[in-house]
Amino acid sequence: MLDEKIGFIGGGNMAFAIGSGLINRGIIKTDQVLVSGPTLEHLQRWRDLGVATTNDNNQVVDKMDTIFICVKPHILKPCAEELKRNHRPSSKDKDKVFVSVLAGVNLKDLEASFSFIDNLKMIRCMPNTPMQVSEGCTVYSSGSHVVEHDLEKVHIMLNSLGIAQHIPESMINAVSGLSGCGPAFVYTIIEALADGAVKNGVPRQMALQLAVQVVLGAAKTVMITGKHPAILRDEVCSPGGATIVGVHELEKGNLRATLMNAVELSSKRCADLGSDEGSMIQILNSATDVYNFIETLEQIFVMDNWKTSRRSKR
Repeated sequence: MLDEKIGFIGGGNMAFAIGSGLINRGIIKTDQVLVSGPTLEHLQRWRDLGVATTNDNNQVVDKMDTIFICVKPHILKPCAEELKRNHRPSSKDKDKVFVSVLAGVNLKDLEASFSFIDNLKMIRCMPNTPMQVSEGCTVYSSGSHVVEHDLEKVHIMLNSLGIAQHIPESMINAVSGLSGCGPAFVYTIIEALADGAVKNGVPRQMALQLAVQVVLGAAKTVMITGKHPAILRDEVCSPGGATIVGVHELEKGNLRATLMNAVELSSKRCADLGSDEGSMIQILNSATDVYNFIETLEQIFVMDNWKTSRRSKR
């Protein structure tokens, strides 16, 4: 068990996956954790765990030893500016470790944003949500003032929730498209496998349970045997059998290329998110949703008026 005080600035899904995972694994106790967010009602699941919450980010920085930065990339700048305005410098600042999970935001920008902290120790990482069940996959890179002891401490936390690897920062975006986004791709595959069984008459719950076990079993077989997936696939495909017919359908549907494209585009998007352009795209996406909703209402209104006009003319 670690005796560190762990803080989270932002209490969303990724923060909760890390925090709840550490608590459930017994790495830390609930009274060692403090989580901040703009509205306390959104932090209820943390309080259900017995974790203290606050809407003051500076409390997290002032009181905690290791601080996970878990806000959205486009929130980083205003968040850091608020912390800078209200920060009370302390001799303890030089021992604090900051860990960013912000997709696409590089160490240089992170260190610039938090430059008001003396001897800033910044680690950039990309975890994934299966950390909440101790099956996560995390890569991380360290900033200029991080020492071996800091890395060991963070590695213990991240590695206790699955596997963790220290890599050059130049690889993080590429790996993020696989490890960070990959769970969503696999969930889609699991759902599709279950749907295929349901189509053939298998009850939904049974189909989902079997699909999950198929993916879990296949993954463990690759991990334990060390064999290449292609070799393991060939071992299942009997000549003229049912499996090779199904594999042929996957090839016709370009499953392999589609998954490769998904990883590639997700990696590029991770890089974009840290840029000013990427931040603007996030804002514009929200604005576009609102605009489309208003436009739809206007179309309905116009159509209703047209129908009313037609009826009155009759």
